Amino acid sequence: MGLAIGALGVVFGDIGTSPLYAVKEAFAHGIPITEPNVYGVLSLIFWALVVVICTKYLGFVMKADLHGEGGVLALTVQVANSAASKLRAYPVLVGLGLFGTSLLYGDGMITPAISVLAAVEGLGELGPRWAPVLAPYVMPITIAILILLFSAQSRGTEAVGSVFGPVMLVWFSVLALLGLSQIGQHPGVLQAANPYWAASFVLTHKQAAFVVLGSVFLAVTGGEAVYADMGHFGRTPIRWAWFVMVFPALLLNYAGQGALILANPKMVSNPFYLMAPQGPTRVFLVILATCATVIASQALISGAFSLTMQAVQMGFVPRQRVLQTSAHAKGQIYVPLVNWVLMLACIGLVLGFRTSSNLAAAYGIAVTTTMVIDSILFTVLTVYGWQWPVWKSAMMCASFLSLELLFFAGNVIKIPEGGWLPLTAGAAIYVAMSTWRRGRAILGQEIKKRTIPFSELMAMVETQGTHRVPGTAIFMYGDPTRTAPALLSNFKHNKVIHEKVLFVGVRIVDQPYLFSSQRTEVETLGHGFHLIKLQFGFMDKLNVPDELSRVVLDGLPVTQDATYFLGKETVIPRTEKFSGMPFWREKMFALMSRNAQDATAFFNLPPDRVVELGTQVEI
Repeated sequence: MGLAIGALGVVFGDIGTSPLYAVKEAFAHGIPITEPNVYGVLSLIFWALVVVICTKYLGFVMKADLHGEGGVLALTVQVANSAASKLRAYPVLVGLGLFGTSLLYGDGMITPAISVLAAVEGLGELGPRWAPVLAPYVMPITIAILILLFSAQSRGTEAVGSVFGPVMLVWFSVLALLGLSQIGQHPGVLQAANPYWAASFVLTHKQAAFVVLGSVFLAVTGGEAVYADMGHFGRTPIRWAWFVMVFPALLLNYAGQGALILANPKMVSNPFYLMAPQGPTRVFLVILATCATVIASQALISGAFSLTMQAVQMGFVPRQRVLQTSAHAKGQIYVPLVNWVLMLACIGLVLGFRTSSNLAAAYGIAVTTTMVIDSILFTVLTVYGWQWPVWKSAMMCASFLSLELLFFAGNVIKIPEGGWLPLTAGAAIYVAMSTWRRGRAILGQEIKKRTIPFSELMAMVETQGTHRVPGTAIFMYGDPTRTAPALLSNFKHNKVIHEKVLFVGVRIVDQPYLFSSQRTEVETLGHGFHLIKLQFGFMDKLNVPDELSRVVLDGLPVTQDATYFLGKETVIPRTEKFSGMPFWREKMFALMSRNAQDATAFFNLPPDRVVELGTQVEI
């Protein structure tokens, strides 16, 4: 039960704040307020929740977990590890997954901004006495809340289940009660469960229906977050929380908003807040909605941190400073650079768009694109990874994409109104990630040319009578078959080799976490040389000294006084025409390399025992 309550707070925060704007935005495009139209909009919302959340994500996609972790990046890794890696379209599939990952950062920028802004806009609905006084402070209050939210991130989210869960339990209970209070005035809105009304609405309004679909999609924008946050709570608690509390509460609230609009069409401007009576009740609702939006924002921010850590350890972005905020939960981390960039982006969005209605135009395109990518990758995984019959996978994909492509079309027309923003941000992040990935591959090839196999090193030690000095030297290098460039540089300049030499390679596997017993593999090469292969999960904290302290060589543990030798490469872009990448991407890679976190901090090495040997490498 505790996990299910925790899931209420973190996983369903984004979906739980959609009643603030989904219905309002659907009727903001001049659609007449009539019974068939209200029933049609509510029916679209109902079936969107059923198909996208209940069926696609909770029923199918959440089965595609990577050792318990979800999200488009985890899905991409599974596709890469399947037989699909032999397809000609494989680079395109990986590119799609990488682009979907990039778009999630755009979602992470917009969700806190629109959610908090929509909640604080409730101050304008407190009645004729207070609304004119408080309305001018909506933006300043929103920005202040955002600053407080991001400033508190370094403290971590230790009490997710105990604090966020109960608040969201109250929130969803209030959503249900508000809806029930209005449904009695017009119980006919319950007819919206009949898909006839959704089909009739689309066929009647045709072109205008696409615009409405873009707003209806706001009700399901948290679908990817549900999948991505699966690793925090597990598949079963999330399903329990959704079907027992979240789904019924949302349906009742949407139906209540529809009943209110039919009873009083003038209340379409903000039906969510206007369902509550003026006075203390509405003030309480504004405060509660603000708390709920902060929690929804927290979920996206935490997800951005986890996504960044995964991307770093899988080689898609440069090393970043990652801080562990909990001694008990590995997944609770804080990435300062991502935090402050998101904060500035959120504040910029609030200042630029000014209202949640304006910002809603920019909201849907990033998420609907990611959902389409999820459907494609999941279908490929079922065929080439799970060996499903092609016809079965094709039918499933068609059923999902038939609705999602309609949502996509409804959001495409919003690109000029603001949808360009997350697409531009996602494209920029995609270019940076792919440039880093490609640049690291080229850099690795150039560095490899400066290394020699272990067999040649052993022969050199035997034939040249190399001078050995006391102590232990640890050389870190990624290729376990060749000698680290730092050792060759050290020998070239100092003419000595330590009595005990450890070549340490670190590899990140496509599994979130590994037990300590799974992380270390030791091979003795002779003449005091040892090869140690360390493996970490992509969510593990990389603490190399801690792992080496458990290694025993020649009957003795690895000494804490060992010296770490690291190679530090300065990337120099080539000027000739035919190089590894276009010149502008080489410049970008060089800039990213200079600003990446140094290896000493990334691997948690003791700074006073690290020696860096620098070289210049042209790519």
